[in-house]
Amino acid sequence: MSKHGTTIGFLVLLLGAFCIKQRLKHQKDAEIRKLFFEQNGGGMLRQRLSGVGPSNVDIKIFTEEGMKTATNGYDKSRILGEGGQGTVYKGILLDKSIVAIKKARLGDCSQVEQFINEVLVLSQINHRNVVKILGCCLETEVPLLVYEFITNGTLFDHLHASMLDSFLTWEHRLRIAIEVAGTLAYLHSSASIPIIHRDVKTANILLDENLTAKVADFGASRLIPMDKEQLTTMVQGTLGYLDPEYYDTGLLNEKSDVYSFGVVLMELLTGQKAMCFERQQYSKHLVSYFASTTKENRLDEIIDGQMMSADTHKEIHEVAKIAVWCTRLTGEERPRMKEIATELEGLRVATTKHGKLDQYPETEEIEHLPGNHNLSARGDTSSSGYDSIKIVPRLDIETGR
Repeated sequence: MSKHGTTIGFLVLLLGAFCIKQRLKHQKDAEIRKLFFEQNGGGMLRQRLSGVGPSNVDIKIFTEEGMKTATNGYDKSRILGEGGQGTVYKGILLDKSIVAIKKARLGDCSQVEQFINEVLVLSQINHRNVVKILGCCLETEVPLLVYEFITNGTLFDHLHASMLDSFLTWEHRLRIAIEVAGTLAYLHSSASIPIIHRDVKTANILLDENLTAKVADFGASRLIPMDKEQLTTMVQGTLGYLDPEYYDTGLLNEKSDVYSFGVVLMELLTGQKAMCFERQQYSKHLVSYFASTTKENRLDEIIDGQMMSADTHKEIHEVAKIAVWCTRLTGEERPRMKEIATELEGLRVATTKHGKLDQYPETEEIEHLPGNHNLSARGDTSSSGYDSIKIVPRLDIETGR
């Protein structure tokens, strides 16, 4: 064999060895991706999605390479936020669309169940005030969830000076409260399978460019069984928002969301945090602080002064009553979310139609407004015979549109 032939033969062998090595690498990578897919609950997710009824959302499966490219290798400059459930990155897909990508914390096995649960829950929701899930990636070391990108931060950011150039007027705050209340009412009563959020707080309410509310973070949520029994669970929720009944019963239900929403209302009214250790010793918890000032007829002292005026005073005090009603100590004394949504919408209808609430409509007109029963009679939500399901003319909570 000639020297030239020997060289060619060597190159062929080298090329063959390289191809074999690459093929083995691809096989190994495929096996690793398959292993991660199963470890991240891919099989369980498929099984559960097929068992909860038809999905309202198309869940796209993203590749590992696609996620790495979208986040520029999970570059720190792409981090939008970090929390108990992991890190959220800004992602840019190949079609140039912008998304939010949530990556679970490495080494936290409990995250897998929460991520599967979030996909399961969000697959049942199609509502304009809920952050949409676009898909997931399960072939990475930790699971990733992909959501629509909401541009304007969280309600917490806007209320608590994280966004220094932001101020929410009373009109903004009332509308946000109505949108969130309507969303929770939809989840509890009108979704294809009723859902308890279980972590309602201002940090889980996003705002878009129009300051429209988008409820987010359903990792702690649960689909309610058909018999609607209360659900025993590991500790969920956030200090300051957590239903006090949970400490006695270990149970969370729809009324737990009501309590948390009441705290959100108090934040909207005061601009203060749910828990603040800079307040006086007896009033670190906003609910206690709010209740004591209300009882002592000093509520105006803690209302955000920038939005208080002669035109808004009456309306603000009516919403304050609703907030106190929502945070009653026992769940049976609290209203349902449909009642709350109707009450809040009724305030907006009255204000829009008649200007200031001080110029309230005549009695016969009030009878035809939603939420017309006595706001002061908060202890009993059933004895009046009132059924908010039948009179929600403007909330559109049945269809989520």
